Amino acid sequence: MPEALGKSVQVNFFCDAAHAQDLLNRRSQTGILIFVNGSPIRWYSKRQNTVEASAYGSEYTALRIAGEMIEALRYKLRMMGVALDGPANGFVDNESVVFNTTIPSSCLKKKHNSTNYHKTRELVAHGVMRICHEPGVTNSADVLTKGLSGPHHKKIMSQILH
Repeated sequence: MPEALGKSVQVNFFCDAAHAQDLLNRRSQTGILIFVNGSPIRWYSKRQNTVEASAYGSEYTALRIAGEMIEALRYKLRMMGVALDGPANGFVDNESVVFNTTIPSSCLKKKHNSTNYHKTRELVAHGVMRICHEPGVTNSADVLTKGLSGPHHKKIMSQILH
């Protein structure tokens, strides 16, 4: 890895999932927005590959996908000699996911979510990302997962494109 030169960059991301959004097969929709120094550089909106039984499971799946994207982005930036300003800040609107990812003493109640659970906790423990709660009404990734009313859509887009 080359020596980091110049000012460090801060990576932030917003992550959301719309549980059972697809009416035909009840798969959830994942939405992820990634920012570097406040500028949006990547968006991701895709139907999940699995059917989740709860919003908790679909949010954890979305967070795992976001974590893998952040891990790859951080690696690419470092290989280009860009300094990173600490872990990436992740904003998620599900408080249970935030709690189970950040509190070391938390335990998983369902085996079905174990791969998502362990992958995200590993990324947090290794300092790749840190997770905090962002209320659903201000989560920028909402625009990628569900249809919003005109004023709410405009508000979210103004946050993204400020």
